[in-house]
Amino acid sequence: MAELEVALVAADREVWSGKASMVIAKTADGDVGVLPGHQPVLSVLKPSVATIRTLVDGAPGEVLKVAVHGGFIAVDENKVSLLSEAAELAGEIDVQRAEQALARAQAGEYGDDSEAALQRAEVRLRAAGRTVAA
Repeated sequence: MAELEVALVAADREVWSGKASMVIAKTADGDVGVLPGHQPVLSVLKPSVATIRTLVDGAPGEVLKVAVHGGFIAVDENKVSLLSEAAELAGEIDVQRAEQALARAQAGEYGDDSEAALQRAEVRLRAAGRTVAA
């Protein structure tokens, strides 16, 4: 079975690396789904939820949901690099804290940074499987 070698890296750490059957990410040009054999790509990541369908010993593993906060995606020869300013696996997200940050951002408590804070909180909550009102 063909597979992808994936590296998810934030500015401060390697978040996850391993084998996967598919990666889905939101880029400046739209959503991209990467399967083995995908053509080379280099694109800007938008703050969003990325999905990685992992492989364990060639068999389907877990589906990782990741909050990515900007960065780049590079694909070449079945290697996918997600390089983000900040990235969090769904299980790492403190949902209560993200909900509080969302409420503060909606109230404008972050001043000029409220829109960016709102976006970060919404991405975290969506990665954690929470519904965020539009």
